[in-house]
Amino acid sequence: MDWLKEITDENLWVVQVFVVVFLALLINLIQKRVLNRLHKTFLRTERVWDDALIDAVRRPLSALIWIIGIAFAAEIVQQKTQAVIFVAIDPLRDVGVITCFTWFLLRLTHTVESNVLQRHAGPDRTTVDAIAKLVRLSFVITAILVTLQTLGFSISGVLAFGGIGGIAIGFAARDLLANFFGGLMIYLDRPFAVGDWVRSPDREIEGTVERIGWRLTVIRTFDKRPLYVPNSIFASVAVENPSRMSNRRIYETIGIRYDDIDKMDAIVHDVKQMLIEHPEIDNTQTLIVNFDTFAPSSLDFFVYTFTKNTEWVAFHEIKHDVLLKISNIIASHDAEIAFPTSTVQLKSGSEGIVIPDVSA
Repeated sequence: MDWLKEITDENLWVVQVFVVVFLALLINLIQKRVLNRLHKTFLRTERVWDDALIDAVRRPLSALIWIIGIAFAAEIVQQKTQAVIFVAIDPLRDVGVITCFTWFLLRLTHTVESNVLQRHAGPDRTTVDAIAKLVRLSFVITAILVTLQTLGFSISGVLAFGGIGGIAIGFAARDLLANFFGGLMIYLDRPFAVGDWVRSPDREIEGTVERIGWRLTVIRTFDKRPLYVPNSIFASVAVENPSRMSNRRIYETIGIRYDDIDKMDAIVHDVKQMLIEHPEIDNTQTLIVNFDTFAPSSLDFFVYTFTKNTEWVAFHEIKHDVLLKISNIIASHDAEIAFPTSTVQLKSGSEGIVIPDVSA
């Protein structure tokens, strides 16, 4: 028994390391089971915070348990071996703890953002995305400064160096900063949001906004190609947002024959009455139907009105119906829609038409 006692005393640190690692494993398994059950319970609630908190804490907590356990085991080994390499245990453990806490905050921000967008229809996607990005950026900057302070660096010196370096970087990366502040202005002014149809009369930009980043805005064109536009462009061009229009306009010119001039007034009256009674035409907006001009081959009247529906496909269905109704009204008055014609008049007694040869 003396030899067993002697071996136990000499290798007691090995047993201690084993116990520490085993406890870390056991605590990690227990917290996983507990948090999994809590997460399933909180998923059934409408609150965005409870399940987001549990989901965000699970993986960082596992990493934190192992970091503390391994650091504790390494201290036991250091006391036995006195190896110089284990001097780095304390700062590495502190950096690991800060990293796990920052990781948790970033995961929490991302999960809350996803829950808000999925469960609530009210918040604007662009605003939520902007707030989440600013919060994550704040967490990362704070974590970096705290880590530097923990490692023994002076934050005031780092900030002073950052101020001088920022000037140099500003000159070297003007376009990058212009895009960053362009993205910030998009988030603040909100000329468009994700999902809006936008176009620019100054540039060949038209499509649906898919993503607004800090440097680029991704627009999906109508032929399904992605268009990557630097945010600084939007500070110097005009941007139209048809998605926010209140009505869509129908503006058409229709011509009838000169032979039907006596029917023009009745046709215009009936067309205007049809538009007033049409369920998809907004009568609170400007509605004009008038004889417009004596064209070379027709008598033209124009229709100027607005639909209630702004959706692109539905608008064309309404316009289709309106134009067919106008055609039926013209036909009901025994009139015809004009098309380009030419009239040749021959003098009585003439033998024919002489066409001069101009080929020479």
